[in-house]
Amino acid sequence: MRTQRRANRGFTFIELIVTLAIMGVLALVSVPMAQLSYQRQREHELRLALIEIRTAIDDYKRASEQGRIAQKLGDSGYPPSLTVLVDGVEDQRSPVRRKIFFLRRVPRDPMALEDGTDAAASWGLRSYASPADTPQAGDDVYDVYSRSDAKGLNGVAYRSW
Repeated sequence: MRTQRRANRGFTFIELIVTLAIMGVLALVSVPMAQLSYQRQREHELRLALIEIRTAIDDYKRASEQGRIAQKLGDSGYPPSLTVLVDGVEDQRSPVRRKIFFLRRVPRDPMALEDGTDAAASWGLRSYASPADTPQAGDDVYDVYSRSDAKGLNGVAYRSW
């Protein structure tokens, strides 16, 4: 009879405190791991976006050097904007003047704030005439960079990637 009453009583206060302490330790460990995983994911997206845009810029330059894109005298051969890579340009070598497209869409900078700006406007632009240490926009797009002031997990600022 005595054992039957003890089984119906439930948990003791000490058991509840120990359980809460274990859950608290697990939460303290899991939250930083989740934040680190989220940052790694965004950094991976940044790498992929930079590769995609830079490859498109290089393809545009290559097409320009091959005479497939109409140029003015003194042009660098790089695209005038990121939207040109999506909108396409007429192939000068094609008999029916088909368009050459370099990107399906401009990827958004994953480190930029979601403030409703256009994806192309989320990137910092560097022109061909601009020095590498102080990139500035100009008549063409030679390179892109993240405008975020934060540093990556490797200690390098995102704008230097």
